[in-house]
Amino acid sequence: VQLVESGGGSVQAGDSLRISCLSSGRTFKSYVMGWFRQRPGKDREFVAAITRVFEPTYADAVKGRFTISRDNAKDTLYLDMSDLKPEDTAVYYCATPAALFYESVTYQEGYTWWGQGTQVTVSS
Repeated sequence: VQLVESGGGSVQAGDSLRISCLSSGRTFKSYVMGWFRQRPGKDREFVAAITRVFEPTYADAVKGRFTISRDNAKDTLYLDMSDLKPEDTAVYYCATPAALFYESVTYQEGYTWWGQGTQVTVSS
């Protein structure tokens, strides 16, 4: 399985940005997909996840501002970020578990494959 993120960049506080993750190597539509981020000086943390039946889960810090979605026809995961804040500055990673029916979507330990990450920088 390969995951390749794209779409990161530098924006101003209050701006919006979409990042993407292209998956290959297995049947994309059958698996949970997640977004995680690592902010400067912090551990990697959960951001959002989406199940095979399109059920989203969000971290409290991004709820109401970020939207996770997936296009199974394009094997692509998206994260639409709005009202960005300087504290959203991080490297964003997409990830997917090996298990077909993975339920603990917020726990990164269960995710097997990770992308290389894409940098999002928000300035005030």
